[in-house]
Amino acid sequence: MKGFKTLALAATAACMAFSLSGCKFISDILSGEDGEEIINGLVNDITDAVDRQDAVVNGNSVTYGSHVYTVVSEIDPATREFKQPTASVTFTNVPSNYAEFEAVYNALLGKSRAGTAAMIPMAIEMYARNADMGTRCLQLLCNGSATVDGITRILKTKLVSSEFAPENDSYIQRYMAAALLKGAVNTNAYTPDKPYTVEMTMSPNGVKEAELMGGEVTYMYILAHGWDSFQRGVEVFQPFDTEYYKVSNCPSCYTQCKNIRGTWPGLE
Repeated sequence: MKGFKTLALAATAACMAFSLSGCKFISDILSGEDGEEIINGLVNDITDAVDRQDAVVNGNSVTYGSHVYTVVSEIDPATREFKQPTASVTFTNVPSNYAEFEAVYNALLGKSRAGTAAMIPMAIEMYARNADMGTRCLQLLCNGSATVDGITRILKTKLVSSEFAPENDSYIQRYMAAALLKGAVNTNAYTPDKPYTVEMTMSPNGVKEAELMGGEVTYMYILAHGWDSFQRGVEVFQPFDTEYYKVSNCPSCYTQCKNIRGTWPGLE
């Protein structure tokens, strides 16, 4: 697969050279300030094309390869139950790459309040595996760059070891995404139930029109027990002109959770 991607990149570069009047023109572009961004964009586009499969929707489920994502129950904005789950989404695996994340978002999950909120732990875990990939996932999932920047600014210090926070530093919480899943608590090393389940309900703030943002905001909770407070606030935004939802705020989903006891088994 790696060899194929390299060959595809070389072929694309060759095509560009012919279509843009020669290698010198390409060299001038790539040696400038935007060269790295151009190269990264090419690599991302080619990788996505190689990795992409069809997402198959069947009722309230979407299948991508062998991975299955299901909106078991959608959030009901009229509910007055704020402490017990009234909506849930299950998934057999964290998406393997951006192409899969994008496909399941576009096919099903992004058209659902619950589905969109459930993609938060997926994006966090994908960021922990590869920061560039995770950032792209958050750019798709969130409503703007300010939201993405606010999330990644914290994640890069919470999930990735550095000279300022070594691997054995309790501030680094690689298991943070798992803490948002049903069954995962610090005393069982954040081992969630399978299939992975995100349980949710409404916040008392309900659904409010956000005229300046050009849409409506749904105030929700992800119910998780990795923190002292199990109601983790999420704001899901839907622009007036689209069927898709976006995450506009979710800071309590990536704040310090309880320190783990034992060895985290990881997520599939």
